[in-house]
Amino acid sequence: MTPGIDAARTAGTEHRIHEYDHDPNSQSYGTEAADKLAVDPARVFKTLVVAIDGKELVVGLVPVTTQLNLKRIAKAARGKKATMAEKAAVQRSTGYVLGGVSPLGQKRRLRSFIDDSALGFDTIFVSAGRRGLEIELAPADLAGLVDGEFAELRQP
Repeated sequence: MTPGIDAARTAGTEHRIHEYDHDPNSQSYGTEAADKLAVDPARVFKTLVVAIDGKELVVGLVPVTTQLNLKRIAKAARGKKATMAEKAAVQRSTGYVLGGVSPLGQKRRLRSFIDDSALGFDTIFVSAGRRGLEIELAPADLAGLVDGEFAELRQP
């Protein structure tokens, strides 16, 4: 059980938990999840934390097959510039370790932005709060749980 799973259960949100044996030598946690769960990698979203204008930390969720466009997330967050957050700041604010950062159940809820490609699927997969554990839920339900906004965030 993780805070991310607790958040979905407490809200009564329909979801499914998927667990797999995580390989510590894996180069990409998200691609590994897609492979081991045998799902379209475009449905598996990675949770990335960025700093907007050097101050506010926000979450960007993009498919594991793409890269986060920093200019696009800065614009979505109504800021000028976005940079990837420092590892320690991510762990401190979310309560999760890198590779297992969930958009759900964070220690300090960060504003969240979800790539609009999620809307093309009935359900998507995001980290449930540790490596080897994914939660599957509807994009609109995820947005509701994290007060998320949809925007085009992936690299063109």
